[in-house]
Amino acid sequence: MRLVRRTAAAVAALAATSVLLSGCLYAQIPEAPSSVARDPDVTGVADELLPYYSQKLEWESCGARFDCTEVTAPRDWTDPAAGDLSLALVRHQATGEFQGSLLVNPGGPGSSGYDFVADSLEYAVGPDLIERFDVIGFDPRGVGRSSAVECLDAEETDEYNYGVVAAPRGTPEWEKELTARNTAYAKACEQNSDGLLPFITTENSARDMDLIRAVLGDQTLNYLGYSYGTFLGATYAKLFPERAQRLVLDGAIDPAVPGLQVGTTQAIGFESALRAYLEDCLRTAECPFNGTRDEALTDLQALLASVARDPLPNGDGRVMTVDTMITGLITAMYSEDYWPYLSQGLTAALQGDPSGLLALADSYNGRLPDGTYQDNSAEAFRAYNCMDYPVEDDPAAEDAAIRRIEQKAPTFAPYWQGPDPCEVWPYPPVGVREEIGAQGSGPIVVVGTTNDPATPYEWSQSLAAQLENGVLITRVGEGHTGYNKGNACVDSAVEDFLVEGTVPEDGLRCE
Repeated sequence: MRLVRRTAAAVAALAATSVLLSGCLYAQIPEAPSSVARDPDVTGVADELLPYYSQKLEWESCGARFDCTEVTAPRDWTDPAAGDLSLALVRHQATGEFQGSLLVNPGGPGSSGYDFVADSLEYAVGPDLIERFDVIGFDPRGVGRSSAVECLDAEETDEYNYGVVAAPRGTPEWEKELTARNTAYAKACEQNSDGLLPFITTENSARDMDLIRAVLGDQTLNYLGYSYGTFLGATYAKLFPERAQRLVLDGAIDPAVPGLQVGTTQAIGFESALRAYLEDCLRTAECPFNGTRDEALTDLQALLASVARDPLPNGDGRVMTVDTMITGLITAMYSEDYWPYLSQGLTAALQGDPSGLLALADSYNGRLPDGTYQDNSAEAFRAYNCMDYPVEDDPAAEDAAIRRIEQKAPTFAPYWQGPDPCEVWPYPPVGVREEIGAQGSGPIVVVGTTNDPATPYEWSQSLAAQLENGVLITRVGEGHTGYNKGNACVDSAVEDFLVEGTVPEDGLRCE
């Protein structure tokens, strides 16, 4: 059966984790004493959950104005007696008048909120939020320093990510070989993850987030979620609307869109961003292409076809397949800041050197120059998506999706199809795709960027409309997510809401 590659809720925090940012940005400030301890909020907590909600946190210093701790949560929120897991937290203490905690999630699913805050605080949040909030980064269950999903070692991961498939693309043999790889990957995850896989779901993670809120001593949640973090935040608001009072969801995922449609919409979004890149590229002397945008697109498609026939050898012994080249292109679509690196990489690739595009793909995959991997974000990404997205088996819908991609995303279309890795996951999915209204919540601010390739603008529009108290802010521009990206209009609206409670005008448009 032909299947469209499941890229559901893809890659939220790529822009956060792959740019070079300095860690502990407040190292010049003398270390402050810990924030005043507050009693956990156990209001309305069921008796069987009181041991979790009443736990007292033990913080340890882990940098100037940073301290770290762990929270114990039940593996299975429906059966707390089934065992525990650990959640890793880092806190940057408010530099000014303290008004509460602000939880931040960079997305993924599977990206480390701990690293996001600890290593790139000023990229995660603006100065007004740093002043007024204890900024909390946390690794969701299955991720990083928390009880984590583990699958392959670095060498095996390299083969999975970059290995050459012997069979010709699109043949039954090619599909069989990819399915065998996906099956081996899934078995390794099951063997190495200490029984966690069936509990790695967004609903469980949202319940973890309420636990974190409570043990920090906050009666309601202040939250900033990027990309997949918007789905996590919206799920929280569905489960705990009375506690969802100041939530900002930036680069939204539409919770009602099924996985097949997610992959289709993202392919079209990346094609749109690629065209914007080429228009910009052709205005520079460094552009590897000439002529019109459409002529440049034809030349790029020819390069992709050439690499599909003959992968390019790299100096480190790897080769760049067309799938790896597609990953490099996608990576560069997340931010205009990456476009010069893409031009350099394409220029080199046209001369037979794939190192620049491989570096972009490595950034996406979390691969370090020494061949190790910086985190388990890819494993956690797979685990969450395979549990969150219901199985789809509608050949007619798949054929229609393929036709739409071929029409609207011709550059990516030849390389967007393949066996769904979640078909061989050890556990059936438990998630649903449905609208979220969060009746009874406070105002929820949704930020959408008009040419966001990973979470297309239409998803932000849809989520804001679904939410009973949704408020939409539109950032007109390129790239993934809108807050803290240099648009003063967006930044002021978000920060005034989180700090002062001032609700932006619904439909605010920031040029």
